[in-house]
Amino acid sequence: MTDIVDKKTRSRMMSGIQGKDTKPELIIRRGLHRMGFRYRLHHSSLPGKPDMVFPKFGAVILVNGCFWHQHDCHMFKWPKTRREFWRKKITGNRARDIRNLEIYEKLGWKVLIVWECAVKGKARKPTSEVIQKTANWLQFESLSSEIKGVSLS
Repeated sequence: MTDIVDKKTRSRMMSGIQGKDTKPELIIRRGLHRMGFRYRLHHSSLPGKPDMVFPKFGAVILVNGCFWHQHDCHMFKWPKTRREFWRKKITGNRARDIRNLEIYEKLGWKVLIVWECAVKGKARKPTSEVIQKTANWLQFESLSSEIKGVSLS
């Protein structure tokens, strides 16, 4: 399938994709802040500068985009063009994610990954449910975990 926009437009569109302060990240941050949780953003002393760090709870929260981190959901599809470039880019992201998760756990941090599909798209869960699960995990769980969208199959 050919692209519906020209290369210059596609390039401009792709360059506008944010790595920080994404809509899913802001949803989680605002919900937790309203509940009284305080955190540090993009802590530079930790690898990958995690989205939210909760020193009080020894916890790190990552809000991962399903496409960029190759999540096994309806929101991830391998691009049809520039296949080699995208395979290298996305598998590199996955390898870096795995390395960073190992480092966080070696340093004693528990990690929660909130996938984009949990708060966006046709598999999303109610926002209040995602926020409540995240708050419960922060306060009561001792193991790393993840929150993803509902199964569509």
